[in-house]
Amino acid sequence: MRVEIMDTTLRDGEQMQGVSYSPAEKLHIAKLLLADLKVDRIEVASARVSDGEFDALTKITGWAQQNGLHDRVETLGFVDGDTSLNWIHSAGGKVDNLLCKGSLRHLEKQLRKTPEQHVGDIKNIIRKAELLDMSVNIYLEDWSNGMVSSVDYVFYMIDSLKDENIRRFMLPDTLGILNPEQTFCFIKKVVDRYPGLHFDFHPHNDYDLAVANILYAVKAGIQGIHSTVNGLGERAGNAPLSSIIGTLRDHLDAELSLNEMEITNVSKIVETFSGIRIPVNKPVVGENVFTQTSGIHADGDSKDNLYFNNLMPERFGRKRKYALGKQSGKATVKKNLEEFGLSLSPESLAKVTQRVIELGDKKENVTAEDLPFIIADVLGNDDHANYKIFIRNYSLSLSCGLKPSANIQVEIDGEFYQETSSGDGQYDAFMKALRKIYDKLGKQCPALIDYQVSIPPGGATDALVETVITWNYKGKEFKTKGLDADQTESAIKATERMLNIVEDLGEQVKQACSI
Repeated sequence: MRVEIMDTTLRDGEQMQGVSYSPAEKLHIAKLLLADLKVDRIEVASARVSDGEFDALTKITGWAQQNGLHDRVETLGFVDGDTSLNWIHSAGGKVDNLLCKGSLRHLEKQLRKTPEQHVGDIKNIIRKAELLDMSVNIYLEDWSNGMVSSVDYVFYMIDSLKDENIRRFMLPDTLGILNPEQTFCFIKKVVDRYPGLHFDFHPHNDYDLAVANILYAVKAGIQGIHSTVNGLGERAGNAPLSSIIGTLRDHLDAELSLNEMEITNVSKIVETFSGIRIPVNKPVVGENVFTQTSGIHADGDSKDNLYFNNLMPERFGRKRKYALGKQSGKATVKKNLEEFGLSLSPESLAKVTQRVIELGDKKENVTAEDLPFIIADVLGNDDHANYKIFIRNYSLSLSCGLKPSANIQVEIDGEFYQETSSGDGQYDAFMKALRKIYDKLGKQCPALIDYQVSIPPGGATDALVETVITWNYKGKEFKTKGLDADQTESAIKATERMLNIVEDLGEQVKQACSI
């Protein structure tokens, strides 16, 4: 079965507290959704909200028109005569998603109109849209409550509008009240009664059932579903697009237009622009969802991929990982060493595994990049004895009204190099000074991808701070961490470790493995 996907990250997703995109960000996300991820349609704005919304819609419709995607860009409009319609049309919009009332209670209490008056207002807007060569879809807001308490009104609305020039009737579970059985029952009633109409389902996630409800909506015969990237949306949010992909393809063998290889990239871009972090355990796109923690699982995967399921990470542009910690076994350590093309003797492997477990018991965060240092430590070498690069001295200043600055001295293979720079923060100034040194030496400095700080609860100002930094070097991502009572110093320690991993990892490991 073919299921149409409408993404509303740029409209409904932006209703999440604290989320606001600039016009340029909206345009960038719209391009990713339509051109790269290949969703069928996107909803990008609400009419009359702000000048910024108008600017964003104008930019998106201009790009879409140039790329043959004009009718796949939609805007939420209101039953307000021709005010919303003209606003959308002036910004280049071709599709008005008209927000109508799908429950009698909403109609009577909010609009204070009769069903006949409401239908008349809607028909007038449809006529005006036809004159502007615009398409209209209908949202029946609060449809789920309408099916529970005023089903005759819901059918009156559809009966009155079914012969109008409406492309889609969109059925929202506005307050997220439905369970899968109700969703199946209500949608089947509507679809069976109006086989010639196109229906979309728009769920909310208040009971954490949005994805399950989509599954049952499709089973009941719905033709289109709505979602947002990372599940962004008001209150508990909307159905996450990443979860829908696997659920519909793997459980219903649904035909989708989506290019699932792009979902991770799109999710990360939306995370950056929205400022809302992706939970590490979020299906498909969370950092840890393709990471096996148990040593038993690593052992099973080594023997016959015993702990794989259909959600293979490669489908989504990801790789499977094996976490290092107190539950690690020899198979886990071995799997991580394979990433470096290395192997240890059984005795050495057992010693390294035991040290990893000990660190995990102390709640230490152990990464794959820590393994060479653990190997060196366990097998008789000191971490820093293998360093070729040392951050010997640094002076960081922060002054009111002036940009933070850094003066640093770095030792590389016994030679000392010094540079100064300013930046947007002390660590930013430090990194800019470091890059000056690397540029002069013709060395490539890895790009900083992510920066996470863990501060123990309790508010003690002398508590140790752990900084974990994600780097990208020649297309490969890796992490380093530093520990110090000062946040910036912990970041500098993580940076020093990064420099030595990039400079000397291969030689370090060879020496450690030969002991």
